[in-house]
Amino acid sequence: MRACIDIGGTKIAVALAPAGTDRAALVARRSEPTVKEGAPDALARQALRMVDAACAEVGITREDLQSTGVASCGPFLLQDGMVEVSTPNICGGLPGADRSLLPNDWTRIPLQAPLAEVLQNVNVQNDAVAALVAERRWGALQGLDHCAYVTWSTGVGVGLCVDGRVLRGKNGNAGHAGHSFSSDGPQDATCGCGNVADVESLVAGNAIPRRWGRDAGTLIGDARAGDAEALEAVEQMCRVLGRMLYNLVVMLDLQRISVGGSVFLHHQEFLLPRLQAQVSGHLPALTGGVQLVPAGLGHQVGDYAALAMAG
Repeated sequence: MRACIDIGGTKIAVALAPAGTDRAALVARRSEPTVKEGAPDALARQALRMVDAACAEVGITREDLQSTGVASCGPFLLQDGMVEVSTPNICGGLPGADRSLLPNDWTRIPLQAPLAEVLQNVNVQNDAVAALVAERRWGALQGLDHCAYVTWSTGVGVGLCVDGRVLRGKNGNAGHAGHSFSSDGPQDATCGCGNVADVESLVAGNAIPRRWGRDAGTLIGDARAGDAEALEAVEQMCRVLGRMLYNLVVMLDLQRISVGGSVFLHHQEFLLPRLQAQVSGHLPALTGGVQLVPAGLGHQVGDYAALAMAG
């Protein structure tokens, strides 16, 4: 068996998959809110506890696992070649992080080292990069050499592929376009990383209630029902994220972008044409024919992202 661990700013999910198969059926899946209290290694200990519970469900132990794939939100830092996580959606000690929402003073979380102490062949990758690999293998990006995966969820993450090569960067952080600047924006739009008016601070799932007083589901639902104020907010959100997508297309000459994440997937038919208009409405020589599509793996993209990293 292989273990699959998907770590996000809101939840962590663990599942097992049979070894020796490609897109295997996932078994013993479970999810919990991501731990944000205790010692910095609490996240790794949570993952191990959930792996043990999954193994017990199918009658094996962690020693029987062949490999472990981890798809985790970033950014990453490397310590002795092992991945540590330094994400503003979990670490309360980073500049700009709201301590009332994040009850810790963590600035970096040891992840790969504590997992590798007890599990075999642990491969940790940025969750959006891992999702890109999964979408190219099994989802909406099959057969494409110039493409991207974007998640619009608690945060905004991106995985990039150019000339058939998945981009990773010096610390595995290539694609952190959610922390790029889209506009000057309001001064109270502060990201957990300390940036003011980056894409995440303006449109991420955890920014929406801070900016508009309604969670993403309520705000978008109200917009669909004709609430003028909510509709203007959604149009603003799509302009910000759509400009980020446009920038990716013109910088990397992409063919297609697959979009996932809870904010997008729950409202894709309403959001997709608005995002597509932001891309297709500019410079046809670079954007003509470029498609934005929902993630082919849908709400399971995180699980299969981890599976893709498990080998």
